[in-house]
Amino acid sequence: MDNRIKYIKGIHPGLFLERELKSRGLSKGPFALSIGEYPQTLSAITHGKRAMNTSLALRIEKALGLEEGTLMILQVYHEIREEKRKLSRKIKPDLSKLRPALFWDTSFENIDWVKHKLYVIDRVMQRGNEEEKKLINDFYELQEVSELNSIQ
Repeated sequence: MDNRIKYIKGIHPGLFLERELKSRGLSKGPFALSIGEYPQTLSAITHGKRAMNTSLALRIEKALGLEEGTLMILQVYHEIREEKRKLSRKIKPDLSKLRPALFWDTSFENIDWVKHKLYVIDRVMQRGNEEEKKLINDFYELQEVSELNSIQ
């Protein structure tokens, strides 16, 4: 498999395709027509507004001399990354036990409680009351909170 995959997995295959076409000096419209595809379809894919499908991926890979499956692997990794992002936004502590004043500079809806855990732990440990600290200890598991506090 293409060695570049490990470095670019998670990006939309359209971004990879855009760069590949640009590096080869190929225009999207004529390239799309050469593989029997509508230029609008290829444009939507390169702008990340449409997913890559297997049939198109095979035609593109053949035309560009890419290893078979490269674009679909990128598509799957992109979908996995997007799904993980969606799931992580659903994981939240019991917000009724946290004072909104702790996060005065943002709203609870904007906090990704998994991605921003270091920020959340730091904020609550510095400014929270005992109930809020316990909630965060339980939510993130005591070990992670202790490790963060020992770093500071």
